[in-house]
Amino acid sequence: MLKNKRLLLFITMCLLIFIGLVMIFSSSYIWAGYKFGDSLKYVKQQAIFVIIGFIVLRFIMKLDNDFFYKNSKYFLFASFILLILVLIPGIGSVRNGSRSWFGIGPFGIQPSEAMKLAMIIFASKYLNDNKNAYKKFKTIIPPLIVMGLAFFLIMLQPDFGTGVILVMSIISVLFVSGVNMKYFYMFGMLGLAGAIILILIAPYRLDRITSFLNPWSDPLGTGFQIIQSLYAIGPGGLLGFGFLNSRQKHFYLPEPQTDFIFSIICEEFGVFGALIVVSLFSILCYLIIKLALEQNDLFKKYVIFGLGFQIIFQTILNLSVVIGLIPVTGVTLPFISYGGSSLLVTMISIGIILNQSKVNN
Repeated sequence: MLKNKRLLLFITMCLLIFIGLVMIFSSSYIWAGYKFGDSLKYVKQQAIFVIIGFIVLRFIMKLDNDFFYKNSKYFLFASFILLILVLIPGIGSVRNGSRSWFGIGPFGIQPSEAMKLAMIIFASKYLNDNKNAYKKFKTIIPPLIVMGLAFFLIMLQPDFGTGVILVMSIISVLFVSGVNMKYFYMFGMLGLAGAIILILIAPYRLDRITSFLNPWSDPLGTGFQIIQSLYAIGPGGLLGFGFLNSRQKHFYLPEPQTDFIFSIICEEFGVFGALIVVSLFSILCYLIIKLALEQNDLFKKYVIFGLGFQIIFQTILNLSVVIGLIPVTGVTLPFISYGGSSLLVTMISIGIILNQSKVNN
């Protein structure tokens, strides 16, 4: 039965990746043809990362169960080094106002994506080795300090969306480990205070909140993207306009192959297409939770749940932005949006989940 869940999880991931490749082509071919003279540019680059992802995933599944447990501190150390290096001018590249990339030819790699994995593995090992950590606040301070340092380095780029995902995934692992609920109330108040500070020191974040509350207050500026997204979703109806027939990708919705690709899915395939995507993510979530619950080893349980929560939380965050429920945060839709780093790390996450669930001990 356990093996069937793992197979179904793998199949679900493959279906989402396939949908992603198809929709990256549909949403980007006009812009890619105009900008690069190659309408297949984005889908070809994404396909390269898909191939690399499957190779790495296969390799991870062959590793011993205890590989990640034994090497957690090395993953964390390497991720911190990369986060520091990317901030150095001449080493890190600036894209869309953030110094969060290593440029490798036409490709870009985000070290913050690797930190999301390393933090989950580190926190899971710490909580496994300190099984009574949930009883006293001082015993959960070490992972919180490490998380805070990682968040600080990510915000120096800045990359608020990735930082939020990292923090929430660690909080979720602490939650399932049994940490007293009163500490989460404290985390909530600290998070609110931190969000206010981040808004005050970066006025553009306040502009995003203003445009979220009323996009029409600045329809050609901060509100432009969400307005164009809603223009794509609204007319889609039940079945949409059909494959390749989106109107918003004709230079209205900026770079629709990335964060707002779900808008194009809704426009071309309507409610029906949106339900298929949401259903696949729901199946993914269910399978990961079931695999986590079936583990007796605490490290495996925490790793599987933490990585699964990270994927689902990022999905919810992206979909909420696209339909206008929360301000724009700049996170991709896992498996579907264009973005090699995001795709590769998400496939690695599934690989680790499959690795850690292959033996239930």
